[in-house]
Amino acid sequence: MKRFGLSANERIKSRKDFEEIFSNGKTFFSSDRKIKVTYLIAERSDKTGIVFSAAVFKKAGKAVWRNRAKRLIKEAYRLNKKVIKETAIERGLLLMLVFSPSTLNEKQNKKLYIADVMPGVKEILLKLKDKL
Repeated sequence: MKRFGLSANERIKSRKDFEEIFSNGKTFFSSDRKIKVTYLIAERSDKTGIVFSAAVFKKAGKAVWRNRAKRLIKEAYRLNKKVIKETAIERGLLLMLVFSPSTLNEKQNKKLYIADVMPGVKEILLKLKDKL
């Protein structure tokens, strides 16, 4: 298994999982309120670790900008997932995360870079690690 990769097992794909996360999950914001995460911690014996999705909503900007935002959030998560993944596996927990921009939008950020997203994602992952 790749150390920094994002495997198929680490992605949220089913509509049922998304509905469960958004109906029963809790929300965290980064301190600059640019990024938010909706998460759900489940104790499942069949699957442990983290599953992840980057959701960017239509009101954030045009399709090209939204796709770039999604790619950058995924990359920031991928580079920092080690922080929280080991803790979740040790404790036998399944952590389901859906990242999305909160105040991050195309009007205020015409050009979006990894440096705009990385601090918020890191901060959120550290907060979540404390919750586990």
